Amino acid sequence: MTTPAVELHGVGKRYWKIHERSLLRSLVPFGPPNRTELWALRDANLLVEPGETLGIIGRNGAGKSTMLRLLAGVTRPTTGKVVTRGRIAPLLSVGVGFHQEMTGRENIYVNGMLLGFSKARITRIFDDIVDFAQLGDFIDTPVKFYSSGMYMRLGFSVAIHSEPDVLLVDEVLAVGDVGFRLRSFDRMRAMQRSGAALVFVSHWLQAVQVLCPRTVCMHQGRIAFDGPTEGAIARHHELLSTDDGRVADDRATAVRVLRRELMDADGLPVGTVRQDDVLTYRVDLRFEEAVQSPQVLFQVIAEDSTLTYQMQTALGDQWRTFSAGEESSIVVRFQPRFGGGGTFRAAVVVTNIDSSITLLHDEQGPAFFVEPRRGVVGVCDLQARIAVDNEDRTDQRSLRFGDEAAAVEGV
Repeated sequence: MTTPAVELHGVGKRYWKIHERSLLRSLVPFGPPNRTELWALRDANLLVEPGETLGIIGRNGAGKSTMLRLLAGVTRPTTGKVVTRGRIAPLLSVGVGFHQEMTGRENIYVNGMLLGFSKARITRIFDDIVDFAQLGDFIDTPVKFYSSGMYMRLGFSVAIHSEPDVLLVDEVLAVGDVGFRLRSFDRMRAMQRSGAALVFVSHWLQAVQVLCPRTVCMHQGRIAFDGPTEGAIARHHELLSTDDGRVADDRATAVRVLRRELMDADGLPVGTVRQDDVLTYRVDLRFEEAVQSPQVLFQVIAEDSTLTYQMQTALGDQWRTFSAGEESSIVVRFQPRFGGGGTFRAAVVVTNIDSSITLLHDEQGPAFFVEPRRGVVGVCDLQARIAVDNEDRTDQRSLRFGDEAAAVEGV
């Protein structure tokens, strides 16, 4: 039985929220307290084995970064015990640990020594660090002139070349270009094989799914799920759908939403889906006033709030009038052919017959995660096939495109 590389036992971290700061308040010895407790993390129990890669996901403020800072030793727990074994290499945020006036070369030596290396050892691996970071032309430039991507590449390169027993990564790869991300993932996989433990915090769920067999989902400072990554992502989207903190748009009140459901082909609720799954999005409505021939727009919105897909019924079609108080449903069947995968949310818009008046704009539909198709980057999936034209012409494939991805049934 191996000894865990990371252990958390009943760990909690408390901060104080100050309500008022004033000279008068500081001079008055009596009165109500001007601070309240704010628990960023509570009752966290966790074990990470050597060679294991653990993902940590959750919405902003869920406690992910607090957990990583505790593991890195940047802060101490208020309750419980944190145990880490071996050399810890933390990458908590872009630029942390760099001296702005020093050059990249000087910062490599400073960071290496902070990680416990001698100057001679840093000199031996210096060229490898610079080559991986691709900063050869800028290594003698003060880092205050570096971009966020250059900061990240240098910090990550120093960390992985320190041969850590535990690597802590907190979102910093989000600022890197695609090529560097791929090389970073390859290096982290090599570290996995060598027996290093990795703890990877990210909102980029595609990367978590590819890199981490096991993932923790954080919610309001507590561990809401600890297990297979697919289950963690499903739990994450369930929490987003039920507690996303968003306020409904009350400007359009002619139509109200009674219920929303996103289901698979068997009628079961979904959170994680595949490209070729057939999904059904159902929205039950009530008309608060009479509406003649309403039109419907179905939308899919990405995690960064960009519109990734929209389809609507034919404008101007006169078909029936809904009276005040009448209830009906919108049913949309579609396939989530988003080749690069990601997190998406369903939305519907109901308008009058010519779309000049919006009666309902509902963006609070269920969130779902689409597994990426291997080798595909981007929002859409064109179902492309690459033709390889070799000498004997025995390995050629044609290029084809997907069919229409969605159809809206009548209200």
